[in-house]
Amino acid sequence: MKQIAKKALIALSLAVSLPVVAASYTIGTGSQSGTYYPLGGILAKIWSENIDDFDMRAEVTAASVENTIKVATNKQLVGIAQGNVVLQANEGTKPFPRKMDVAVLFALYPNAVQFMVPADSDIHSISDLKGKRISVGAPGSGTRVSSMNILNTLGVSESDIKPQSLNYTATTNALANGQIDAGVIVGSLGVGAITELALTRKIRILSFSADEMAKVMQANPSYQALEAPAETYKNVPTFTTPAVWNVLVVNKNMSEDMAYEMTKVAFDNMAKIRQVVGVTKYTTLENMNKLSGMALHPGSQKYLDEQMKK
Repeated sequence: MKQIAKKALIALSLAVSLPVVAASYTIGTGSQSGTYYPLGGILAKIWSENIDDFDMRAEVTAASVENTIKVATNKQLVGIAQGNVVLQANEGTKPFPRKMDVAVLFALYPNAVQFMVPADSDIHSISDLKGKRISVGAPGSGTRVSSMNILNTLGVSESDIKPQSLNYTATTNALANGQIDAGVIVGSLGVGAITELALTRKIRILSFSADEMAKVMQANPSYQALEAPAETYKNVPTFTTPAVWNVLVVNKNMSEDMAYEMTKVAFDNMAKIRQVVGVTKYTTLENMNKLSGMALHPGSQKYLDEQMKK
């Protein structure tokens, strides 16, 4: 009996001394040349360092559509995605086969839909894209969803163009090498992929007319007009383009406590996040629910309500 008791005591002491293993999670981002990846990286770091038993890493993905599906099917805890993509997932419209179990943790910053062409191109409007070779974005990306939505809204169907499905890096490389006539990147103003391209090639960003913007916003209420100042990219004149807010998407069944804690920790450390990703200057309490048509997760709404009372 003494031997059994001794073994039991040893087993108990070992169990007590073993470290608690933190739960491992991922945040879905996008291409490493975009804004999603560094933003996901700093969020993962902040959450891992400030939430007990929580370990997160940033995952490179095809971005919005893939992230939203993975969150809805519990393959990621959180993802960065374009608001219009999350709305489509919530409604169960294309490219989603059914309604997805998604909710918004909070809005991040506006994403500009940027149609790039060589500076000396004869393409000056969306209608000029007919018959051209265009990178419309990688499969599973919000870029592809947004570019095709806008093209279709303005009377340019997929059969009217020669579409190519390229990610950010492949798009800028192809445009630089003359392999495509135009390329679309949906990202923050000053996104790295376009910034790097403009340093070595003379480019323009198509500017939408007032009539084009009105049609886009009427068909897609999640878009708004965004005025980009001259020199947003080297030698690129001012342009007007549709923009949609990026959000953090989570599964709607995430516990209220976890959603609250993640939101609180992110905003408590927002100064550190802005040092890494400057565009998060738009990530404010006032902009948390900037995506119209979809409510915040109850946990993050609880945090917002508390802050607004202060």
